[in-house]
Amino acid sequence: METETVRDRAREFPRDPGVYQFHAGEAVLYVGKAVDLRDRVASYADPRSERIRRMVAHADRLDFAVTDTETQALLLEANLIKRHQPRYNVRLKDDKSYPLVQFTDHPVPRIEITRDPNDAATVFGPYTSKGDVEVVVKAVREIYGLRGCSDHKYDNRDRPCLDYEMGLCTAPCTGEIPAEDYREDTETARRFFAGETGILADPLRREMEQAAAEQNFERAANLRDRLGIVESFHGTGGEAVAGDTESERDVDVLGAAITGDDAVVARLHAERGQLVDRSRHHLDAPEGEDRVADLLAAFVPQYYAERDLPDALLLSERPDDAELLAWLDSEGVAVRVPGAGREAKLVELALKNARSGPTRSDGLAALAAELGLDAAERIEGFDVSHAQGTAVVGSDVCFVGGSAEKADYRRKKLPDRNDDYANMRDLLRWRAERAVEERDDRPNPDLLLIDGGDGQLGAARDALREVGWDVPVVALAKEEELVITPDGVLDWDSDAPHLHVLQRVRDEAHRFAVQYHQTLRDEVSTVLDDVPGVGPQTRRRLLRRFGSVDGVRAASVAELQDVDGVGETTAEAIKSRL
Repeated sequence: METETVRDRAREFPRDPGVYQFHAGEAVLYVGKAVDLRDRVASYADPRSERIRRMVAHADRLDFAVTDTETQALLLEANLIKRHQPRYNVRLKDDKSYPLVQFTDHPVPRIEITRDPNDAATVFGPYTSKGDVEVVVKAVREIYGLRGCSDHKYDNRDRPCLDYEMGLCTAPCTGEIPAEDYREDTETARRFFAGETGILADPLRREMEQAAAEQNFERAANLRDRLGIVESFHGTGGEAVAGDTESERDVDVLGAAITGDDAVVARLHAERGQLVDRSRHHLDAPEGEDRVADLLAAFVPQYYAERDLPDALLLSERPDDAELLAWLDSEGVAVRVPGAGREAKLVELALKNARSGPTRSDGLAALAAELGLDAAERIEGFDVSHAQGTAVVGSDVCFVGGSAEKADYRRKKLPDRNDDYANMRDLLRWRAERAVEERDDRPNPDLLLIDGGDGQLGAARDALREVGWDVPVVALAKEEELVITPDGVLDWDSDAPHLHVLQRVRDEAHRFAVQYHQTLRDEVSTVLDDVPGVGPQTRRRLLRRFGSVDGVRAASVAELQDVDGVGETTAEAIKSRL
């Protein structure tokens, strides 16, 4: 990515706190947080280190998500790094995570601070300050007497432990408190972590005032400090990503924004109470009076058609579609339009993301304009891979709104033939016939992209003409990155966003084709068959010893010579060939 491109892209970013990502194709190279997204991203136009300079040069796309606070940005950054493992996030690649508070799934629940929550537990957090969490949990235990011991220590006790003597536990283990009363105290403590600060703050305040009235000023000062932490606990941003009910492990939050004829739906995704992902989806704006509700009603069934439904959907507006709501209810999805509280904060955050930045990808809009298309939202990319005419395969990848739509990827095994043009013609004929005969359940794309030059494009156009499938098609040649169209050759600037769109599609089609080809090639061992000195028996020994052709490829010459029948000359020939 060129310096000027970074500056231009940064000007489109809002001046809000949030998280930004550098991408190379589908890979996330770097995730960072910022108090002011525009200023922070603009600073990458003048990188401060060689490592960051390499990252920026490698990147071809910038993306962002806004948050309400810097703390939320910190938490989202950490979760995105753990999920994507970006190559250039050196300091945050360890296994550490932010502390959580969990109530164990036990008839007599235990409260504890953890970084590795149990699947069955009720979890709240994450929180940025472990010290504050420790203060709050201790206050909860002192006021409500919740146990902190392990199940092993809890079982088979005949007298209370030291925590009971210190006032930290009401000793349900020995029946010092009825089980029903303990469960009520546990539920009250859960309500505090769910956002009801007064449940813990009010008793602390009364105790502080009593200590002051008794002139126990040291105790009163200690309670004052603790009360300050408790009252600010839900103001640090943790509540915006806090956990929900035990039955709602996965929650999606949708916010929609409409500008003219364009619309954006922003999705936030929380797993076990932690905000872990977000995405923006571009659509054509619906007509009518209740446009946002209609937009969400159209988006939900399409988006979740081939995806798992969450346990709950938090929406900025309730769709006025009885059939949609009945379907979600039958699938066990809770649908809410929150008006206040932390769920409302999440919806507002989704709305911020929907409203931030241009409603359409600049690259897609520019691509459509350059090629004279009505739109370039849905692009399919094609490539062919083979080894000297054997194990021939074709790939058909799909991008929607500039992002890979992997559920719509397809692949095709083609006849063995060392003819790139004929192979591409067969691949496109297969796709066109399926479309024309309505055997393909995917929508027709706005554009087809061929990996190759004028010859591959001609072969593809021949196939489309023979079948009668009228879809625009262009090719992208690798060496000089020239765009080949039926009307001529286009030479776009190397940092043009519309060129980057085609490059991402082309590179993904190539990767997907090579991956499938490698699978077939490993199965038939064609590469090993081509190596002088490697016959069927030696090939079987090599695959038995190293597991696959990839394993053989990774082996050293010395390791290859350990296989019976492989001498130094043959080992070197294998290394050279692979």
